[in-house]
Amino acid sequence: MDRLIHTALNSLANLRDTRVIQAQNLANQTVPGFRRDLTNEGDARFLKAMDAASARAFQTERGPHLFSSAPGLLNQTGEPMDVAIAEEGWFFVQPEGGEPALSRRGDLRLTADGRLLNGAGEAMLDPAMQPIELPPVRALIVDETGRILYEPQDGPPGQQVEGPLIATTIPDGVTLRKDPDGRIRAGGEPLPTPDQRARVLQGVLEGSNVNTMEELVSSIELQRTFELNLRMISSAKELDESGARLLRPPE
Repeated sequence: MDRLIHTALNSLANLRDTRVIQAQNLANQTVPGFRRDLTNEGDARFLKAMDAASARAFQTERGPHLFSSAPGLLNQTGEPMDVAIAEEGWFFVQPEGGEPALSRRGDLRLTADGRLLNGAGEAMLDPAMQPIELPPVRALIVDETGRILYEPQDGPPGQQVEGPLIATTIPDGVTLRKDPDGRIRAGGEPLPTPDQRARVLQGVLEGSNVNTMEELVSSIELQRTFELNLRMISSAKELDESGARLLRPPE
C-alpha cells in the first residue's frame, strides 16, 4: 500500500507541474512571438534506504523546460512598427538589466529618447550587439535583411537615410532553452552571432504558437487523471485499513 500511495503522490506532483505550464501558456496566448512551453519529461530515480535499493521509482526534474519552436500565425497589420521573421530565425534583444537574448517578438516602438524597443520593453540590438537608437523620424522602412531606412523629421520630405540593421540569426546546431527569466538563450553557451539570414517582414506581426483548444482539451484530461490518482490514494487507504483490521487480535 505504501508504494501505491507514493506512486500516486508522485504522479500528482508531476500533474501539478504540468498544470502550471499550461496556465503559463494560456496566459501568454495573445503575446506576440511567444513560444509555448513544453512539459519536462523528467528522469526516473530509485530511492535508497538502509544501504538497500528501494523498488520505489520517482520522476525527477531534468534541466529547464523546453519550448515549442513551431511558428506562430503571421497577421498582416500594415503598421510600419510591426515586424516579423518569416519561417526560421530570431531577433536579438537586450532586457533591462539582463543578458542579451533571442526573441520573435516584433511589436516595436520608439521611445522619446530614440531607443527602439519591443512590446516587452526589451531593446532591439544591431549586429554589434548594441541597442538601436534613431533620431526623430517621420517614417521608416525595414527591408527583408532588417535594414532600417528612415525619413528624418527635420529633413526634407521624401529624404531617406540608411539606418542600423536589426540583428537577426538562424542558429544552426545550437540548443536553445528558456532561462528562469523566461527569455530564450543558448543553454549556458554564448549566443550565436548575427548573420542576417532571417527574412524580416514589415507590417506583419507574429502571434504566439499556443493552440488554445489543444491546451484546454489537455487541461480536461489532466483533471481526469488527477481525480483518478486521488481515487487510487483513497482505495489504498481503505485497503490498508481493512488489512490492519484483519491483523487485530479478537477482542
